[in-house]
Amino acid sequence: MAYLIDSSVVIDLERQETSISEFRSRLGNAPMALASITVSELLVGSLRSTVLAHRLRRQAFIESYLTSVLVLPFDLSVARRHAALTVELTTLGQMIAPHDLIIAATAMHHGLTLVTRDLRHFSRVTGLLLANHGGE
Repeated sequence: MAYLIDSSVVIDLERQETSISEFRSRLGNAPMALASITVSELLVGSLRSTVLAHRLRRQAFIESYLTSVLVLPFDLSVARRHAALTVELTTLGQMIAPHDLIIAATAMHHGLTLVTRDLRHFSRVTGLLLANHGGE
């Protein structure tokens, strides 16, 4: 099994000071990836830190993950999946946040299980494989 890691998980790991190797071992050393939008979310969070020491620590943590995982782009195939999911969830009145929908589309297109802290939110997406990392 291979995993796409949600930003909520990376933030949680950073707060717990969990290294990429330790987290990878928890997942049975399975392949891991991040969606490109997740990287943007993480970088925005680090740049918003007003305390320089916190910002630098967050940026270093993010960079350590980026050197160890594949970053998957929002390409044409993912855009097509995203569009179909948007129509489906809008029709059902179950829409989720736009960035989260891109993450879900990325996971589904690549056949990855999404590791997240927000199962309730992502469970609205039919066919999305999910793994819980704490949270709801």
